[in-house]
Amino acid sequence: MTDQPNTYKRKGSRHKARQRAVDLLFEAEFRDVDPVEIAHERIELSRDQANQVRPVSDYTLRVVEGVATGLDEIDAAIAGHLSSEWSLDRLPAVDRAVLRVSVWELTENPEVPDRVAMSEGIALAEEYCHDKAPGYVNAVLDGIAREVRERRDAAAAARREAEAVVDALVDTSDETGPEGETGGPQA
Repeated sequence: MTDQPNTYKRKGSRHKARQRAVDLLFEAEFRDVDPVEIAHERIELSRDQANQVRPVSDYTLRVVEGVATGLDEIDAAIAGHLSSEWSLDRLPAVDRAVLRVSVWELTENPEVPDRVAMSEGIALAEEYCHDKAPGYVNAVLDGIAREVRERRDAAAAARREAEAVVDALVDTSDETGPEGETGGPQA
């Protein structure tokens, strides 16, 4: 027996759900139908084991519904980060599906860390797409992740500023009486 490095990578249920979401989104675009409709169709078909259709996981359905609902915003984000020579419609459909899943996770699913969404998107591009896709998928996702972080940071700063104003108002109101007079011992 030879000692070769273990290059097998365990694929978790979320990874498989993302793969299925890419499949459903790709099929929907190819057939020009609603991806949510396809997902629900597969859910129904999977209930009868004679059909031999794999069940659709809850996370797959959540991703497909999220992408379908936010498709215009997701596509605008992707298009805004493509190089000037490329447009969204020039990308292969499978690349669009991979990017859409990853962008939805970056922008709409706070329970998935940005690094995970990006690495999963790149892994899906390596599995499904042509050789150059992982590079530009990485670049697009990196740009979108940077914008998402900036928006989150700005929102957090605004929240902290609002909390400081409220705290200052509460502190000031504690020092004055009911009619605006300063509390404390009377002389």
